Amino acid sequence: MAKVGIFVGSSGGVTLSAAQMLEGLLEDAELINMEEDYDDLEQFEEFDVLLIGSSTWGQGDPQRDWVDPLYEMQNEEPDFSGKKAAFFGAGDQKSHPEEFVTALGKMKDIFSNLGADTDFGHTSTSGYSYKYSYAERGGKFCGLAIDDINQKELTAKRIAEWAAQIKREMGI
Repeated sequence: MAKVGIFVGSSGGVTLSAAQMLEGLLEDAELINMEEDYDDLEQFEEFDVLLIGSSTWGQGDPQRDWVDPLYEMQNEEPDFSGKKAAFFGAGDQKSHPEEFVTALGKMKDIFSNLGADTDFGHTSTSGYSYKYSYAERGGKFCGLAIDDINQKELTAKRIAEWAAQIKREMGI
């Protein structure tokens, strides 16, 4: 059975709550809070499947707890070949429609460039209203977009459906 690592950076708690829900829905999943539990890049090596969670901040930047690890990744270039990765995170499509969940796209690029297979967990953009998202690829988000501020009533359903999708696509 594949070992699943859920790595999450969260400031307001929405992405962390999503990660906790995913941990409960996926067998053999371990949650790594980037602020409290993350030590170094070697932690990624322990897992076959990487679920990467981050809210989007500023001009589409990943959450602050990801800054140092992403910098290390770009400098040390760990080999994530053979790993499957998918992305999830929170954004606000009304207050920040110009960069909605853009951090997901940036993180997908980094993990892809390091050899991870990131062709998993893509979701429909239907039901969202935003101007631009770097996470949108070919008419879909490159992961799970959560907007707990404007669409809180859809969050739990979206997470549960995405967990089922991940299980199916990744064979976990």
